[in-house]
Amino acid sequence: MEKFHLAEDKATRLFVILGGLFICNALLAEFIGVKIFALDASLGLTKQLSYSIFGMEMAPHFTIGVLLWPVVFIMTDIINEYFGPKGVRLLTNMAVALITYAFVMVYIAIRAVPAPWWPGSLESQGIADAQVAYAAIYGQGIWIIVGSLVAFLVGQVLDVFLFHRIKTWTGERAIWLRATGSTLISQLVDSYIVIYIAFVLGPAQWSMQQFFAVSTNNYLLKVGAAVLLTPAIYGVHAIIERWLGEKKAGALRRAAMGK
Repeated sequence: MEKFHLAEDKATRLFVILGGLFICNALLAEFIGVKIFALDASLGLTKQLSYSIFGMEMAPHFTIGVLLWPVVFIMTDIINEYFGPKGVRLLTNMAVALITYAFVMVYIAIRAVPAPWWPGSLESQGIADAQVAYAAIYGQGIWIIVGSLVAFLVGQVLDVFLFHRIKTWTGERAIWLRATGSTLISQLVDSYIVIYIAFVLGPAQWSMQQFFAVSTNNYLLKVGAAVLLTPAIYGVHAIIERWLGEKKAGALRRAAMGK
């Protein structure tokens, strides 16, 4: 009987590597997303940009998480290419479970009583109360957490469906179309769901005008990031194809499509 060696099975190793990158980026996006950054200033522009969306004056200020979510959805497409919907569903469920676990542990960490000397131990760095700062950064509201997780799940389901529908039409051609196309549409839904749950249904009670303006603003950056990452998709595909070999890679792609 042939023995199975995990370290020697390239398909299994590929799934573990891609899955690790997928879950890592999803988890990071959730936790660093509390920071809002100015894109214009970050690019070194001296003149602040402003524009109007749905009648509201907006600036290129975004949650830092929008830089990682396009990576997550592109990783979804690469995993979908070689391991199909079952592989994506497994990793998506794992990501949601691990993100939920992480937030529970963070809540416990915030609620834990700090040592008497710790809250003021960072005063030399300009932090008057470390416990307050710790809770403010890590203690995201429950509406934001729920909104983000629901948006992630819906976006993943839509991304997988669109990816396979486009690939059925195009075959092995037009990788950019099925990867970037499915990402752009799924990110559109994702962007609006998370803001609606977190800030319209939640206690913030945003107006619909503000909801559409902020959601669209965030989506525009995701679109830009997804388009810029398109060449990377071809690079990753080339690396995987060369590493697996034409025969193994072809077998995985056919299995992913249920052939």
